[in-house]
Amino acid sequence: MIINIPENSDFSIHNIPFGIFSTADRSPRAGVAIGEHILDLVAVAELDVFDFNTAVLEKEVLNDFISLGKEITNKVRKDIQHWLQDDDSILAGKPELFVLQSEAKMHMPVYIGDYTDFYSSIEHATNVGKMFRDPANALLPNWKHIPVGYHGRASSIIASGEPIHRPKGQTIPPDSNQPVFGPSQRLDFELEMGFITGKNTNLGESISTDEAEDYIFGMVLLNDWSARDIQKWEYVPLGPFLAKNFASHISPWIVTLEALHPFRVSGPVQNPKVLPYLEFDGEKNYDIKLEVGISPEGSEEQVVCHSNFKYMYWNMAQQLAHHTVNGCNINIGDLYGSGTISGKDENSYGSMLELAWMGTKPLKMKDGSERKFIQDGDTVIMRGYAEKGDIRVGFGEVSAKVLPAK
Repeated sequence: MIINIPENSDFSIHNIPFGIFSTADRSPRAGVAIGEHILDLVAVAELDVFDFNTAVLEKEVLNDFISLGKEITNKVRKDIQHWLQDDDSILAGKPELFVLQSEAKMHMPVYIGDYTDFYSSIEHATNVGKMFRDPANALLPNWKHIPVGYHGRASSIIASGEPIHRPKGQTIPPDSNQPVFGPSQRLDFELEMGFITGKNTNLGESISTDEAEDYIFGMVLLNDWSARDIQKWEYVPLGPFLAKNFASHISPWIVTLEALHPFRVSGPVQNPKVLPYLEFDGEKNYDIKLEVGISPEGSEEQVVCHSNFKYMYWNMAQQLAHHTVNGCNINIGDLYGSGTISGKDENSYGSMLELAWMGTKPLKMKDGSERKFIQDGDTVIMRGYAEKGDIRVGFGEVSAKVLPAK
């Protein structure tokens, strides 16, 4: 192996995810994560080993590289895998091609023109329905027939590590019919995964479930922050607005769908039977282990959630097919959130709303403090990885600190 990869690294030889990085002496550019290092693709391109216009690797986002198509992007990934394992390859004896991740700054990997957030975990939707509606009829009548979603704000999606300020807005105090204005008292994380599209379509075109994976370039971790008290007051009749548009964080490395192929599994049985355009063949869910930790300022992290992407009721192929069945066009770099990922066990719930059950079951931190929702100074960290035999493919983490309201 050209470079040492620590055991159990998220960024094994089986992964090779793409991202945008910079260092003190390297402008933002494309790279791939390998172990604790980043392989600088611009530097590799100078060795004249790629058969495409490598100017795309010098861009500050990956959109133009992704636009080359999977035939090229997959070949780049496979070539790198081969070179890293060949002691006589073009990478051998060239330490200048590699940068330590600890010495690099990560940037947004793509320009996101549009963002859609789905609501595709049946456990999460059921829990929320029990809390806010009728426990006996937790799911709305449409939920098992369509992958419910909404169009979100793309401008406030930011890269891991960038702190956010607590959002402000209108809330309705208990036993009052008049709203008040101020900082959210119920700031929450939402454990999600996101997929990024790698091809454009024209207005009027649809993508079938069979074709969908050709249009999905790869996946990221997504913390889709939520201000529950603002949301409760504003979401009727048009749905999420200020409670969701203040910030969402994504992990900086895009793990390709091809790297996740070994971890395909069957999803939950869908009953009632879906309409024909949502039918699909094969295994479309992915066994990706997920966890969430909360690190209070100056204190140790407490892991509060262990979940898994395989729990999703609606899969990505169905989401994309539904999204485009009306002729909605999509673009390279668009982001699609899974919706909060919750499992059946209480420790697998993907939000504080569920974990602390609307504040009635506070979570204990390692410093002795309790959490009903996220407090100022808290850092929320999400991690994800897939493992099968000796193959491990991970996402690293998405983390962010919450600062007081401005």
